[in-house]
Amino acid sequence: MAEENKDQEKTEEATPKRREETREKGQVAKSRELASIAVLGGCLIYFYFGAPILAERLMETMKTHFRQSGQLAVSVDSIQALLLDTAFQIFLILIPILLVAMLCGFLGNFFQVGLIFSTEAITPKLSKISPLQGFKRLFSLHSFVELIKNIFKIAIVSTVAYMTVSGELKAIVPLMDLSVSEIIRYIGEVAFKILYTTCWVLILLAILDYLYQKWEHEKKLKMSRQEIKDENKQTEGDPLVKGRIKRLQREMARKRMMAAVPKADVVITNPTHLAVALRYDPETMQSPQVIAKGADFLAEKIREIAKKHDVPIVENKPVAQVLYKMVAVEQGIPDTLYKVVAEILAQVYSLKRKRMIP
Repeated sequence: MAEENKDQEKTEEATPKRREETREKGQVAKSRELASIAVLGGCLIYFYFGAPILAERLMETMKTHFRQSGQLAVSVDSIQALLLDTAFQIFLILIPILLVAMLCGFLGNFFQVGLIFSTEAITPKLSKISPLQGFKRLFSLHSFVELIKNIFKIAIVSTVAYMTVSGELKAIVPLMDLSVSEIIRYIGEVAFKILYTTCWVLILLAILDYLYQKWEHEKKLKMSRQEIKDENKQTEGDPLVKGRIKRLQREMARKRMMAAVPKADVVITNPTHLAVALRYDPETMQSPQVIAKGADFLAEKIREIAKKHDVPIVENKPVAQVLYKMVAVEQGIPDTLYKVVAEILAQVYSLKRKRMIP
């Protein structure tokens, strides 16, 4: 019973098959904080270099609409047309920053998990609407970590904003002597400083969050010994079936080997423990080949078949042992045995020629 419970404990590392299956389902180690900080950083860089152009286009759009407002006849159709035109102009102005945000969000996820196409996340499941499952998710470790992380982010942003604004208090009074454009510029610089400082702190938080997500994902992927055994059965087959298949394969190979014995030129024996059948065809073979070999019972069968088909049997214990150990069936003999095997074959061919002479 203790061994069974031990098997069910998920203490083993996930197999490549398990990892591939979870990846296909879209279950990967991914931090949303890294994608968010990538979007924030990309937008900050865009504002740093493109803010003057963006502000200029916004000012031109506002001037154009103010100039046209005195000439516009007020009606339901004219107001609707004005709103649509204004929304379209603002959309054209915001297209670059929207594209930057989309690209940074895509890259933030791509560098974490690569390309994944999965519909698992949007597939309807009863567990997603189950109150019990929802209650468990609400009070899970993951939810607790997310809560702490969000509180920490709010605290960071608030602290950075407070410290930045506190450092700028001395510069607030002189703002009364500045123009509207200079005041707006100053406010933009302070806001950029707040976001810039916050961005560096959030990068550290995003890295820590990614490491946590990685650890949590690996923990979920862990398998029990029984799960690994079941997976091996599915991928490699049942051991009993595999054993039967191997036995059938050995039996078929043995039958093919025995069928080749009558074609042998000679059978070299040990004398009774081993038997190796050799065949040599100068037109198709570079060297003599072992076409059958066996020990004990198989050796006896090879000798019986050889006697039945008048295949010469030569007793040579050293050669039989070397051939049996070093050469597989349907393989040529090694160079070191060329001379001794050639002498045996020459002796066999000589005996065959004597038999043919009346």
